[in-house]
Amino acid sequence: MKNALSFDVEDYFHVTGFEDVIDRDRWDEYPVRFQIGMGKILAILDRHDVKATFFFLGWIADRYPEAVAEVARRGHEVAVHGYAHHLVYRQQPDEFARDLERALAAVRKTYAGPILGYRAPTFSIRADMRWALDIIKQFGFRYDSSILPPGRGQYVMADVQEMPYEILDGLLEFPMSTIDVFGRKLRVAGGGYLRLYPLALTCQAIDWLNRRRGLPAIVYLHPWELDPGQPRIRAGLGNTVRHRINLHRTEERLQELCRRFDLGPVRKVLGL
Repeated sequence: MKNALSFDVEDYFHVTGFEDVIDRDRWDEYPVRFQIGMGKILAILDRHDVKATFFFLGWIADRYPEAVAEVARRGHEVAVHGYAHHLVYRQQPDEFARDLERALAAVRKTYAGPILGYRAPTFSIRADMRWALDIIKQFGFRYDSSILPPGRGQYVMADVQEMPYEILDGLLEFPMSTIDVFGRKLRVAGGGYLRLYPLALTCQAIDWLNRRRGLPAIVYLHPWELDPGQPRIRAGLGNTVRHRINLHRTEERLQELCRRFDLGPVRKVLGL
């Protein structure tokens, strides 16, 4: 079974957990390093002949349009991650629409092909925000990957399914992958979860989803997760540990996933 492989193209100082110590107006003061992780990612994908989806933050696409062009040139899917990494549940509909429009314009600087997918920063579309899905559809997107599956937390939509499905007429949703553990949903195969859990557990989870549930998994990472030499941001113990744990192991784990599983862009898994 083909599983989706995706990357949210942002830098270490864009991370939501650092919002209290890094103001957006100061982003340009920080050394940009996303190219370090991107270089490793693209080399790994070429080595294993794997294609993936890259959700570009508009801030990155605006300043580094060549990164978008390079991803497209190598045959990967180009998608959108918003512009300024605002959590959607903190925005009004008009603010969200403007941010999305700005992000699309940034990506379009160097890419004229189809843009089918959107992912909200930190999976921040929650139960009281169906309006966001309407706006995503209005902008011509064919799929969204912004919603957490059933479980606890303020983001969760109670009626979200655990598999790719049509959430609105003409708009597909690909939620984060989960497995059932002692009656609870354990989020797997993405970001901090991929770094925190033993690699064997992640591989078993993907295999269980494929073989036992007949479901594709969605793997997601960020370029900064392949850059253990990035500056250390002091943002409290919890945020710091969550951000930095096992950064030195991400590259080898991505390589192992590419070796063990059939991976591809989100659009291909969804048949678009």
